[in-house]
Amino acid sequence: MSSTRNDDGLLFIGGQWRDAASGGRIDVLDPSTGSVIGTVADGGAADIDAAVTAAREAFGPWAALSGRERARVLNRIAELIRENADELVRLESLDVGKPVTLARVVDVATAVEQYEYCAGLAQGIDGATRKTPLNAFAYTRREPLGVVAAITPFNFPLILSSTKIAPALAAGNVVVHKPADDTPLSALFMAKLFQQAGVPDGVVNVVTGTGSVAGDALLRHPGVDKVAFTGSTAIGKHAASVAGEALKSVTMELGGNAAHIVFEDADLDKAIGSIIKGFVFNTGQFCMAGPRLLVARPLYDTVVDILANAVPGVPVGDPRDPETVIGPMAADRHLKKVEEYVALARQEGGRVVCGGQRLELNGGYYYRPTVIADLPNDSRVVQEEVFGPVLTVQPFDSEDEAVELANSTQYGLAAGLATTNLARAHRVADRLQAGIVWINDWAMLDPAVPFGGVKNSGFGREYGPEALDSYTKVKSVVISLD
Repeated sequence: MSSTRNDDGLLFIGGQWRDAASGGRIDVLDPSTGSVIGTVADGGAADIDAAVTAAREAFGPWAALSGRERARVLNRIAELIRENADELVRLESLDVGKPVTLARVVDVATAVEQYEYCAGLAQGIDGATRKTPLNAFAYTRREPLGVVAAITPFNFPLILSSTKIAPALAAGNVVVHKPADDTPLSALFMAKLFQQAGVPDGVVNVVTGTGSVAGDALLRHPGVDKVAFTGSTAIGKHAASVAGEALKSVTMELGGNAAHIVFEDADLDKAIGSIIKGFVFNTGQFCMAGPRLLVARPLYDTVVDILANAVPGVPVGDPRDPETVIGPMAADRHLKKVEEYVALARQEGGRVVCGGQRLELNGGYYYRPTVIADLPNDSRVVQEEVFGPVLTVQPFDSEDEAVELANSTQYGLAAGLATTNLARAHRVADRLQAGIVWINDWAMLDPAVPFGGVKNSGFGREYGPEALDSYTKVKSVVISLD
């Protein structure tokens, strides 16, 4: 078998590679062809228990290191990601169907930046002195939580693992990572890099397997102190409920259905590029995608016509072709879900102005980028998360109506607007119910800038120094001066 199996797809527990206790295996598919490219271990409760036990044993020594010592390890991880960029690009493209250009300039580059940024944070974790009327000296300490369960989804395996593992390690925690069963390859390859970087045995453990078995066992394990979850809102609610029963610390980065508002005074040429990027990026499999376009009524017909002509020209095809912008959906079930939503949109009165069908290519899970106009706001396709390359377009007549439409779904992860009016930009951004708001572009992300959800898009923040708040606890110390 090829190297994509990463030591035959074994579990990484306590610094050792081992098969699942059950001996079970899970097929890994190439979504560009639908063919099996290898198998990985199907971990279960016994494997999760072994991983948590290994992590707990490693916690004390790792937490005792200085922030500067942990920073050296994190910087070494970043160096190794750079050195192994070609292999990580190959694995993400093979496993997820990502276009290789996207995987290189976004996924791999972002992972490097995240470990480097958190290396800097690791050296500045401190508390504060507090002035009180007591005859005492009071100060606070920020301490690691312990064992972190990092549960990540299929769409950005490398990035979304780094957003959890990097700050967790920076703060002195240890990790058990359960990647998505669809897309586990880069997580297993990263385990090799952790070893090479000098991460002590047990500090990071990787257990592949299904969410219903391995994931649920990890959520319920009494040795886990914190759950860091990214995934759908439905599964996130279950995960938060299970973790809450044991009063574990929890952060949830869940689904989204962001609105992208284009006002009449927008720079339309720039806005069109942002609109297209906002809904085709990663084949629409992006929780912060912009699948709901709200356009000032005087521009509505013009924008729809421009999109109808421009979107079909976006290159769709083989993710290994550097010119490809849109690759396949990551799995057949995701493709079928998109097909069902577009069929529903037609039933709900939507006008499909381009796309609206799968692309038959090499047996892969491809869907043509699709723009749907004239749907009512209560349409399920407008209100729910499609999670594919589908854009709905709605008109609005006033700023108040635009904000009302933008805030009308259960989600609140991201939002955006296009305007040349600076006062409007600030005013509308203040009113949008979202964890991050982009103005005159889309998906501007940096490890220094936090993101996260409100409403049913979750709670807690990834990125920025704010991320460390989720991976530390505050202890107060008060010393009597009498």
